[in-house]
Amino acid sequence: MVSNEIKFLIDDVLSEKSLSKNWLEENAKLQRRQLNSYANNRVKRIDLDVLARICIALDVEVGDIMKIQHKIGGR
Repeated sequence: MVSNEIKFLIDDVLSEKSLSKNWLEENAKLQRRQLNSYANNRVKRIDLDVLARICIALDVEVGDIMKIQHKIGGR
């Protein structure tokens, strides 16, 4: 069985750009809990406004901070 999920790469991008979560939180006008939900792949519903603010703050495209992860087998 194949299942798919969205995986956020925010921590990777922050690391590549030598930026902190504090910096992103402030520049994207996010609450820490909200940012952690995305960064830790625990977000239940993707908010397009939040996604846009993250991309604008990091100067990246959506595909740079998220990808589809294919899982084979299991539940």
